[in-house]
Amino acid sequence: MDTLENPWRGKGLTWEGLEGIPWPSVDAGEVRRLLARCPLDAETPLERRDGFAGAGAVFVKDERYRMTLGSFKALGAAYVIARDHEAGRAKGRTYVTASAGNHGLSVTAGALAFGARAVIYLAETVPQEFADRLEMFEAHVVRHGATYEESVAAAQRAAEDNGWELLSDTSWPGYVERPFRVMEGYLALAEEAVRQIGEPPTHIFLQAGVGGLAGACAAYFREAWGDGPRIVVVEPAAAPALHDSVKAGRAVVTRGPVSNMGRLDCKEPSLIALKGLARDADVFALITEEEAERALPVLDRAGFETSPSGGAGLAALLAGEPLGAEARVLCILSEAPE
Repeated sequence: MDTLENPWRGKGLTWEGLEGIPWPSVDAGEVRRLLARCPLDAETPLERRDGFAGAGAVFVKDERYRMTLGSFKALGAAYVIARDHEAGRAKGRTYVTASAGNHGLSVTAGALAFGARAVIYLAETVPQEFADRLEMFEAHVVRHGATYEESVAAAQRAAEDNGWELLSDTSWPGYVERPFRVMEGYLALAEEAVRQIGEPPTHIFLQAGVGGLAGACAAYFREAWGDGPRIVVVEPAAAPALHDSVKAGRAVVTRGPVSNMGRLDCKEPSLIALKGLARDADVFALITEEEAERALPVLDRAGFETSPSGGAGLAALLAGEPLGAEARVLCILSEAPE
C-alpha cells in the first residue's frame, strides 16, 4: 500500500481552478427531512468487531442493503430527484447520467418513484449483470466508451442534444449544483454513524472513486469531531485521481489499467470532493488489486461479504501496520457483493 501525507491538510489547495467550486455540505437536516418521507428509508447498522486487523475496535457502517438497492448510492441521486419532486419538477422529466456502478441505480430508482425516466450510460467495462439490474427498474441503458470518463462525456452530450436533465455524481467547472446535492445526500449515513458510534474514532478509512462519498463524509466528520480522527482516503493504485491531484496541487487526469475495484475505477476527481478532501483528509492511500482481493475472504469470515470496491477501506486497514489496542477505527462497507 502506497501512502501520501496530505500537505494541504487544514487549509486546502491554492489551485485557482477551484475558484467558484463549493465546499462539501455539512447540513444533514434537509436530507433527513426528505428521507423521512420515503417508505424504504431505514437506518443502516454500525457493526463492531473487537481486535479486527490489529485494532482495538473496528466499527463498520454497513450500507449493503440501503433502501434495498445494495449501496450507499441510494442516498444520492434519489435525494436530488426527491428535491425536484417537492418543487414540482420531476414528473415527466428525463434524467441522464453515466455510472460506474450504483449511482445509475439510484438515478433509476428515484426516477421510477417520482414519475420520471432514467437514461444511464455505461462504459464497456461495466458488467452486463449491472445493466440488467438497471433495466429491471425500467432504465434505458446505453453502452458508450471504454472508460467511465468517456461515458460521462457521452451522457453530457445526450443531455445537451435532447434537453434532458444531467444528474452526475462528479463535478467540473460549470457543473456543480447537482453533484453538490448528490454528495449532500450521503450525509445521511455520516450523521447516523456519528450518533451510533458514541465516542469519536481515532482513525477513519474512506474509499473513493471520484470522491463523492469520501468528500461528504470527511467534511461531516470534521464538523462533528474536529481534528481528532486521522482520515485516510483509499483509492485503487490503478485509479489514483485524488492522490495524484493532491500531490500535484491541482486536478489531474490519471491513466491506468482497468481496476477490479470497478466502482472506484475513476481516473479524474470530482472538483467538489477534491476541494474538500485536500482540506479534510490526512492521508491518501493507494491499494493494489491483490490487496483488495486478499481482503475479501477475511471480510467474509468477519460477516462482511462485499465486493473489492465495497471493502476497499477495510482492505487498506488490513494492508497497513496494525494500529494497536487503543485504536477505534471507522470504515464504510459501501456495497453488497457483486
